[in-house]
Amino acid sequence: MTNKISWALAIYVAFVFLQSLFFKFTGSEETVIIFNTIGDWMAGIGFLAPASGPFREYGGVTVGSVELVASGLVLLPRTRAWGALIGIGVISGAIFFHLFTPLGVDRVVDAEGHTDGGVLFMMACGVWVACAALIAIHRRTLPIIGRAGH
Repeated sequence: MTNKISWALAIYVAFVFLQSLFFKFTGSEETVIIFNTIGDWMAGIGFLAPASGPFREYGGVTVGSVELVASGLVLLPRTRAWGALIGIGVISGAIFFHLFTPLGVDRVVDAEGHTDGGVLFMMACGVWVACAALIAIHRRTLPIIGRAGH
C-alpha cells in the first residue's frame, strides 16, 4: 500500500511541476506577470534590489529548471526522497511569495486583471504536502534523516 501511495504522490508532484514548464520556459504572459510582480517587490527591499532584475529576467526558467530536476528525481524510486527534498524547497519559495509579497494567493494572470481564484496557490500547497509525505515515507534513503531513524 505504501508503494502505491508513494507513486500517487510522486505522479502528482511531477504532474504539477511538468505542466507548468511550458509557461515558464516560453515566457508566457502569466509567468512574466508573476516574476515581474515579485521582482518589483524585491526592488523595494535594499539587499534584494540587485537581484530583482535577474529574477524578473531568468526567474521563470531557473525555477522551471529546478522543478524539472525535482520531477525527474521524484519519478525514480531510488531518488524519490531527493526529488521530494528539492520539490519541497522550491515550492516553499512559491508559497512564501504567494503569502508575503504582492503576488498574493488569488493572483493576476493577464493584462486585463483576471485572477486564477487561488488555484496555483492551492496546487503549491498540495505539492508541499505531497513532498513532505514522500520525505517521510522514504526518509531511510536520506543519509542524515535515515540514520536518525535507526
